Amino acid sequence: MRDVAVVGASMTQFGRREGEWIRSLLAEAGTAGLADAGVAGEELDHLYVSNMASGEFEGQTGVMNALAQDLGALPAYTQRVDQTSASGGAGIYAAWQSVASGASDLTMLVGGEKMTHRSTGEATDVIASLTHPEEYKHGVTLPSFAGLTARLYLEQYDAPRESLARVAVKNHRNGVDNPNAQFREAIDVETALESPVVADPLRLYDFCPITDGSAALVFCPVEAAESYDGDHSTVEGVAGATDTHVVHDRADPTTMGAVVDSGAAAYEMAGYGPEDVDVAELHDMFTILEFLQCEGLGFHDEGRAWEAAMDGRTARDGELPINTSGGLKSKGHPLGASGVAQAVEIHEQLTGEAGPRQVDADVGLCCNVGGFGNCVTTTLLEAGS
Repeated sequence: MRDVAVVGASMTQFGRREGEWIRSLLAEAGTAGLADAGVAGEELDHLYVSNMASGEFEGQTGVMNALAQDLGALPAYTQRVDQTSASGGAGIYAAWQSVASGASDLTMLVGGEKMTHRSTGEATDVIASLTHPEEYKHGVTLPSFAGLTARLYLEQYDAPRESLARVAVKNHRNGVDNPNAQFREAIDVETALESPVVADPLRLYDFCPITDGSAALVFCPVEAAESYDGDHSTVEGVAGATDTHVVHDRADPTTMGAVVDSGAAAYEMAGYGPEDVDVAELHDMFTILEFLQCEGLGFHDEGRAWEAAMDGRTARDGELPINTSGGLKSKGHPLGASGVAQAVEIHEQLTGEAGPRQVDADVGLCCNVGGFGNCVTTTLLEAGS
């Protein structure tokens, strides 16, 4: 297997993109990603598109073929990668495999979703379709799973409700300095705690928004990285795992088994441990998920991640900054793009291109979660030498 580098990265403005559709969003990020690497579309061997539901959201399929046309990437091999809200992470795995295996010398991954033209109810229904049919039949949604799990976590570990609000406050603060974030306004703890209840004990500011947007990455063998524009990062570890489809089959909903397993495999591949990670992008679709991933990835002991949030240890100037981009909470969550955008942020941190969000980092991690931990991909990146 060849060592793999990231030599190009980009993301569009996330938010409500009026008059835009999935094809134009993908082309925008793809064009910028090619420019960042200093390559032309015709140089690509493989082109992957991470997307969960373009057919359900706007009746558009074949998005990977359309993108190849729009980027001038013919006759590159194309493939759409769907792993629900973990599609972006799964796309990273697929793109890494294509280069590591020797099947491709230059691969692009573009993730995207167009969602905001649908009502909140319609969008929620599309997303809820990833749950088990029996759960879906009874009206169970991901927000309800989040509320139940948050209540269990707070009671089980004697954590204050304020700790979840602290996650929202931190990530909104980070989003202020991300020009591509959907929400760029800081909030305080009181605002988060007094917002409307959505799934008790979770309130409005515990949830990420419905978002349009796209992000892109360009991969090549490490030995060729210096021939492309700009600095590069390297993929040191990448692994995926799956947990039970039915959430109530799990022994403890506050332990995300697929996070634990994918993280362990990625650490083993990289030869790293949690203590080696300098910055991380986690899948905070709900604030409670930041705690569960911090613990599943070994950053904090079981039931102790809330203390790190209260103490400021996960802040940008803390001992392990989490979601310097603003996370899904502030940056936004266009399903197929989110996992790709996580890696864009880590790449920019490692190459010193994160602007006012910049932290001191040599190793970064991103964890992209599908459903309520149904499937997870964890990726470790390192600054290129």
